[in-house]
Amino acid sequence: MSRVLIIGAGGVATVVAHKVAAHPEVFSDVLLASRTQSKCDNIIKSLESRGLKKAQWQTARVDADNVPELTALMEKFKPELVINVALPYQDLHIMDACLAAGVNYMDTANYEPLDEAKYQYSWQWAYHDRFKEAGLTAILGCGFDPGVTSIFTAYAAKHHFDEIQYLDIVDCNAGNHGKAFATNFNPEINIREITQRGKYWENGDWHETDPLSVHKALNYPRVGAKESYLMYHEELESLVKHYPTLKRARFWMTFGQEYLTHLRVIQNIGMDRIDPIEYEGHQIVPIQFLKAVLPNPGDLGANYTGWTSIGCRIRGIKDGKEKTYYIFNNCSHEVAYKETGTQGVSYTTGVPATVGAMMHLKGLWKQPGVFNVEQFDPDPFLKELGPEGLPWEEIINGDLEL
Repeated sequence: MSRVLIIGAGGVATVVAHKVAAHPEVFSDVLLASRTQSKCDNIIKSLESRGLKKAQWQTARVDADNVPELTALMEKFKPELVINVALPYQDLHIMDACLAAGVNYMDTANYEPLDEAKYQYSWQWAYHDRFKEAGLTAILGCGFDPGVTSIFTAYAAKHHFDEIQYLDIVDCNAGNHGKAFATNFNPEINIREITQRGKYWENGDWHETDPLSVHKALNYPRVGAKESYLMYHEELESLVKHYPTLKRARFWMTFGQEYLTHLRVIQNIGMDRIDPIEYEGHQIVPIQFLKAVLPNPGDLGANYTGWTSIGCRIRGIKDGKEKTYYIFNNCSHEVAYKETGTQGVSYTTGVPATVGAMMHLKGLWKQPGVFNVEQFDPDPFLKELGPEGLPWEEIINGDLEL
């Protein structure tokens, strides 16, 4: 049994808390901390209403941008692991505090600077030697994408291929939340991600595209055809590093036309800007103001219907012959809400984070240094993933459409 500190109080943190609470045999003492402690208290109330508060739970206020404050909290609570489900801007602050307090670390998304929409692992990989020397483990990107998609790739490489050559990660949200426009996770992070230039790996180099300019219809299991757009996503950076046989690696995500129309308007009127502007004597950042007026992603679950479908379509060589392999999960928004009070996008991120924490605390993913999830054994993780609510399926030698 272990002590765990969860930092964050949004939709993903809510899922992690519910899943952690279901396993008091693994997570014996839990501290849930956020800038707004009342949000943490509300999550605890949800656990109590579901009869899940069986371990020792506490809440606290912490500023995740303040390293001394984070360090003091860790030194007081003495967790074995920090599960970071706060904002990506805060990853390095939390990693610094973990090093100062001697605590292992895990997150679900890579670091990005507040003042630049740039996604790369180099900032966190630079911590490898410090974590190794401290005898601590840092696990990066243990959500769904990144996270499960990377573990799917590792599983395919281990069990289905001698050489992986082509990888397409496909992410479909075929759900309907009933709003004219809303994002499924933090609007600021979501819009920054979508409006950046596309990028993919081919023949040993990165190639860029205009944002959302490359797209095609793809068929998703039990969903049907959905227009899918080529984007850059962070797991591509680590996967092409760890699987050098890849000739091409791409990431695709579905969007509806109404969503894209709203997004174009937001861009055209400058509300996606991440630089501060002067307004009535105050400095405000347009995209942060937009976040404040858009629907809270955590409130979407009650009326959300439909499915997500996320997976990896892989082509390569096995026993001298070409082989195709599609591994995926479909997740119901309604089922996610019934269990945790959140929508499916939060659920598909929070469940893998909990399973990853279990892997570490059971000693299965425990190695000094900084690691992406595909560097660990995928088998015990995927064995737990289905029973925790995200069953996965395989299609062998089918039409990948890509």
